[in-house]
Order: sequence, then structure tokens, then C-alpha cells
Amino acid sequence: MSEMPTPDVLREEVRKRYAARALRVVEAPEGGCCGGGDCDPITRDLYEQVDAETVPEAALLASLGCGNPTALAELSPGETVLDLGSGGGIDVLLTAGRVGPEGLAYGLDMTDEMLALAERNRAAAGARNVRFLKGHIESIPLEDGAVDVVISNCVINLSSDKGRVLREAFRVLRPGGRFAVSDMVVQGSIPDDVRRDVESWACCVAGALEETTYRRLLADAGFADVEVQVTRVHDRPELEGRIEGRLVSAFVRARKPRTGDTGERTG
Repeated sequence: MSEMPTPDVLREEVRKRYAARALRVVEAPEGGCCGGGDCDPITRDLYEQVDAETVPEAALLASLGCGNPTALAELSPGETVLDLGSGGGIDVLLTAGRVGPEGLAYGLDMTDEMLALAERNRAAAGARNVRFLKGHIESIPLEDGAVDVVISNCVINLSSDKGRVLREAFRVLRPGGRFAVSDMVVQGSIPDDVRRDVESWACCVAGALEETTYRRLLADAGFADVEVQVTRVHDRPELEGRIEGRLVSAFVRARKPRTGDTGERTG
């Protein structure tokens, strides 16, 4: 029986996949996200036309998300927002438009090729209220209480230490701040042999948290008012027999309590 891949192995597999996507967008943009037979139903048709038209095409083509957190996070002008695993920058650029010139949108990514593409897209969009940072989502390079909102798009499932990611998200949020991410979630369970498959991790399947575990880890990190809203069910033939239950894209919300807040924690 094969062992669970180490965190370094999983991280490198994810890095290679996302670096290849960034390079493909730069070198053959006309192929789009479906170039070379790489069309993934998880990432397809996530953005309304009105959003897609406001960002550079390369940002849209580089997206490997499973939702549109910027449309659901109820962002307001003047807010500071952090996108965990920002890739080619599509959600950061959409966020920048929603928070306006008085707000600020950070994007955090570990992949040099994606960061380079994101900077190109930022320049093409003329966005001045955007900052891209290099780093890992398990160790966010921002001070405590630096942001009002943490968003992410199909990235937390790729981490081998999700509890640490959620604790870091809690740390960088201001009191009353919001956690609002799109992610893959399992309503049921994933067998151990699938969890050990490196390729399934990189494809946002094997690392998906079970819903009850996601809720518990958020509560353990200190979050309150946890909600999990299913946005898409992935009824894919290749998953049949590999998952006990169903794999879904979900919008996951939570809140960092204010000092003295006695709001109920769910989980």
C-alpha cells in the first residue's frame, strides 16, 4: 500500500501544474483553458460575462478556480482584501474594482510563473490598488489584523495543512473580518487510496475537505457563523466509485468575532 505523499511532494506537484498553466496562457493564449484537451468541468463557466469583460483575457484563461468568490463575498468600497492562491490574478483584479481606489487587493501565490502573469495582467488592467505577494498560504506574509476580508478560489483544498491555513487566515483578519472562499468540499468521504494519489491532489479532488471537517477546523481556528453553500455538484464519470458521497464546489463563509462578541460558533 502506498503512503501518503509528503507535504513537499504535494506542494511541488501543485506548483508544476500551475506553472504549466501560466506558461501555456502566455505561449498559446488562443488555446484557452481547453487547449490541448485540458478542459476541466470544475473550472468552466464560473464568471458572468460582465465580470469576464472587465479583466484581461489572460487572467480569465489562467483561472483554475471552482467559483467566483468576489461575486459572493459582498465586498465594499474601501476594504482591504487578501486572495489566497491568487494565480493569474483574476479574482484580485475583480476585487480591486469592487473595493475601489480607496481599497486594496492583495494576491498571495507561491508560483513564480503565475506571479509574473498576474503582474502582466495587473499592468494591462491599469490596476493601482493591487499588490501581489510571493509566499505560502500556510504562512501569510502580512501582519496580524491586516485585512478586512480573506477570499480564495479552489486553493485551500490543495494545502496539506488546512488547519494552519485557516489559523493564518484568522490571524490576518481584523476583528469582525470575513472569510469568504470558494473551495472543493466532500459531502461524504474520500477513500484513503484516492487521498494518496498525487495527481488527484493537484486536480482539486483528493485534498477536498469533508464538510464536517471544514466546519470543525474553522471553529477550531476561532471563526464564528460558519456557512457552507453548495454552488455546483460535480457528477463526473471518472469520480464514480472513487468518492463515497458527492464532490461539490461550495462557497464557505465565516466571521472573525469582534472583541467581546458572544456570537455563536458553528461547527
